[in-house]
Amino acid sequence: MITALIAKGQGLLNVALPIGIKAFKYFVDSTFRQKVEPIAGSVVYSDLWFAVEHSGIYIGEGKIANIVVDKFTESTVLLNNPEDFTSKSKLGKKVYVSCNNRSESVGDTSIANAAYSCLGQEYRYNLILKNCHQFSTKCVNQKLANVTNAPFTDAFMAMLPSETWEPTLKALKNAAQKKLGTKKWLLWDWDNNADSEPEPNWQAHQDYFENLELNPQSIDNIKEQRIQTQAYLDEISDEDLPDSVLKRLVNYQELMQDIEKTYKKHEELIALCPDARFSYSKLKKVKTNISKLSQILKDNEKIKELVKKLGRNHISEEKKKQSKIPSMSKSEVHGTHLSDDLLRLLPVELVNLEDETLEHLFYSRMLEKQLITYELSGTSLINGEITEAHKKTTGPVVACLDTSGSMSGMPLLYAKALLVATANILKKENRSLHVLLFGEQGQLSEFVMSDSQEVTELLIFLQSGFNGGTDFETPLSRALDIIESSEDYIKADILMITDGLCQISSSFEEILKQKKSLLDCTFYTVLCAGSAAKDTFSDEVIVLNANMHQSQFG
Repeated sequence: MITALIAKGQGLLNVALPIGIKAFKYFVDSTFRQKVEPIAGSVVYSDLWFAVEHSGIYIGEGKIANIVVDKFTESTVLLNNPEDFTSKSKLGKKVYVSCNNRSESVGDTSIANAAYSCLGQEYRYNLILKNCHQFSTKCVNQKLANVTNAPFTDAFMAMLPSETWEPTLKALKNAAQKKLGTKKWLLWDWDNNADSEPEPNWQAHQDYFENLELNPQSIDNIKEQRIQTQAYLDEISDEDLPDSVLKRLVNYQELMQDIEKTYKKHEELIALCPDARFSYSKLKKVKTNISKLSQILKDNEKIKELVKKLGRNHISEEKKKQSKIPSMSKSEVHGTHLSDDLLRLLPVELVNLEDETLEHLFYSRMLEKQLITYELSGTSLINGEITEAHKKTTGPVVACLDTSGSMSGMPLLYAKALLVATANILKKENRSLHVLLFGEQGQLSEFVMSDSQEVTELLIFLQSGFNGGTDFETPLSRALDIIESSEDYIKADILMITDGLCQISSSFEEILKQKKSLLDCTFYTVLCAGSAAKDTFSDEVIVLNANMHQSQFG
């Protein structure tokens, strides 16, 4: 569920405004569509948050029967005026009314009577039983049941639609369509303020969704945006609205559809790299054969083993030290951070559970690990010296990728798979990856993937290359310079990815050995074609090709 809004281009989206289809509907409904007043038995609802609404039944004389949460989990059926009905909304004071295809309010006195008969009744409110939409739906169902004065019993209220885990506004709208002939939902301008809705920044909304991190939760929102937009287009199809507005709505619906398709196309890669933060805008720039890349990442055990080894020698040293020297750990509050740790939840977050309008927000924030919680920081006492328990014991990686002509095709695809897997692990461990693309002598391009950059940016960078000859000394010299000149790259691993063993001069080989020893770095050679052959400076030589059977330790 989307819980944060971002600013893009010239527009500014903030948490006080709706995004996507709700913002577009507010503008169109306020500016171009007819306004109505409800009649007795009309279904009404107000948007509270991005995916949360509050509904009720209009019974006449400006009063709405609805469920109001007045205790932690207790609710009561009360009468509210429009001001009170919308008082908990974060999106304004708009109230929608059930209407027919002639844009006339529809309702029924039996529905109003059913709602009125429930006034004062108390229920234990939660997301599954007895929420506002279920109350309204049950009232609407009274029309065909011909029960006009019978109050709802607990058993009656407990009946839930089996097709959904939560009684939703969609279910209520379906009931209103079936029982009342509702075809449209139009605004009730109860406060004479409907015409003040500003036009949304359409480009800012588009940019938001194009740059949204793609995952199962966000794609569910995208899908819901597409469905709601299509339903809205169907609803207004017989109305005389400006072509420019209709075109924007159609373009928005097509964008949601294209984002869904892009996600489905890259779904396997996204699942294999859960920390990569893929977005639609980035994935559209990736020209690599993603399906083959995903399959290599999924099935190649050699890649998995190698990625695990990168930097592991430093971890093993730390573990040996701690196994010999007794250590004592403690935990203390270090500050606050965002997580889903309910045991360390700040009291301010619990307040949301007491309010029916914010309860959905609480659970969405929990699913996205966006709850404000206490952060604990551990320390270890070793030989009387205090060290941070989470201090990094692994270093970054400098990867040299051969992009000569002989690497084209499957060898280069294996190389990309290895670098994507490596980048995904390093990003999760907050470690840097410095990639050097090389070809003939003097041909070199660099990419540093730090905390602010994403795996998709690496994939885009890997689309470049030189397609000529091969010179190994240029990238290796640069790799050693990077490790030697930057404190952040102390004990970094060097990863040489090519389709043939490094051919270097004897004089450079001596320099390489000396620098390796001085810098205490590990050297891996990965062959994306051919067979393994021993050299005198690699700590390990690994073959990644169609056979994937050979590995040679130096």
